[in-house]
Amino acid sequence: MKKSKLLFFSIVVALAGFLFGFDTVVISGADKQLQGFWQSSDLFHGLIVMSTALWGTVIGAFFGYIPTNKLGRKKTLISIGFLFFISALGSALVSNPYLFAVFRFIGGLGIGISTVVAPAYVSEIAPAKDRGKLVAMYQFNIVFGILIAYVSNYFFKDFGEDAWRFMLGIEALPAIIYSLLVLKIPESPRWLLEYKKDKKQAIEILKTIVPEDEIEKEIAEIEKEKVVATDKENIYMKKFRLPLMLAFFIAFFNQVSGINAFLYYAPRIFELAGLGESTSFLSSIGIGVVNLVFTIVGIALIDKFGRKNLMYIGSIGYIISLALVSLTFFFKWDGANIPIFFFVFIAAHAIGQGAVIWVFISEIFPTKLRAAGQSFGASVHWVLAAIIPSFVPFLFNKIGPATVFAFFCLMMIFQLLWVKFKMPETKGKTLENLASDLSKK
Repeated sequence: MKKSKLLFFSIVVALAGFLFGFDTVVISGADKQLQGFWQSSDLFHGLIVMSTALWGTVIGAFFGYIPTNKLGRKKTLISIGFLFFISALGSALVSNPYLFAVFRFIGGLGIGISTVVAPAYVSEIAPAKDRGKLVAMYQFNIVFGILIAYVSNYFFKDFGEDAWRFMLGIEALPAIIYSLLVLKIPESPRWLLEYKKDKKQAIEILKTIVPEDEIEKEIAEIEKEKVVATDKENIYMKKFRLPLMLAFFIAFFNQVSGINAFLYYAPRIFELAGLGESTSFLSSIGIGVVNLVFTIVGIALIDKFGRKNLMYIGSIGYIISLALVSLTFFFKWDGANIPIFFFVFIAAHAIGQGAVIWVFISEIFPTKLRAAGQSFGASVHWVLAAIIPSFVPFLFNKIGPATVFAFFCLMMIFQLLWVKFKMPETKGKTLENLASDLSKK
């Protein structure tokens, strides 16, 4: 019964990831239609129409720790559904590119905040031995949302000149469902102890998710960390330099793989490779399926093989697939192979960075600073996720896709070296032990 409740709470919170994935990728189906609708230049289209949501994500990630700490994990999770609902309806109904950008920005705020609060919440209620797979369900829902967005776009693509309105507006439905479900979850017991000093309520919640004989031990671990922490501590202090740099580099490498650039412009990239529009949309669905399947594999392996081994597998897969994509564009090989190479790329991402990033960042900071640390890592991730896709149409025209993908490949070689020499293993350790190990006294 306790395990089923823990699973239910984790799944509900992870549904924020579904909205994240859907919102991030749904714009890819509307990409070329929106550019034609507003007759905008490549630079305006990339910076204003396509990427404003990502700048909202940056702001949401940067400041998301504030409501997460002040209001609590639960109230912050509820607010996310509201932001996605407003964004979906607004962006579907407007006919002005600047108003469109405003509503997409609001959805971006929802994404950014979700990357702070959802992994933090699940990591705080999950036992150490299952924490990897439970937090990684957030990533599973991201890729499930991506797949459904690709399928939805394919379904709506023949709805005429207003097809983009249907593509974007349909997100209001899952936003309502998520908001209703998240009302049923309890507050994080660690947040209640750390910020509300409410031991009684924390114990009541722990009784629903932790075996009776482990509750006192759980409380003692959390109380022990509270004694060590002080109100004046922040993640930029010297003692937290190691977790701060770990969060920075895993987020940095996540985006310089080119993952968000590709997800935003998958149909455009396939058309550049010589595939027709319909084939491009179907290939995008293939990307979503591969992403989902290998994310399931990553979730199944993360608590057995560990975070570091999955990052090795992902790094090698990135390097091989990105090199092949770059060479295909450079030597003008048969473009029909591009989807296959990208399937390999997506599989590598799903098993490696996709499965690991939000789990890893949620583990390496102490409870008092977890939301702030999650916010920092998510901010680095989303700043790059905003910058890189903003310039993709421009860079494809100026230096060509071969050079762009060669750069991403080089960055993944650096990631492999970072994993080898700098990344610690966090598998199976309690949050309190990790906080102690990674923070210098």
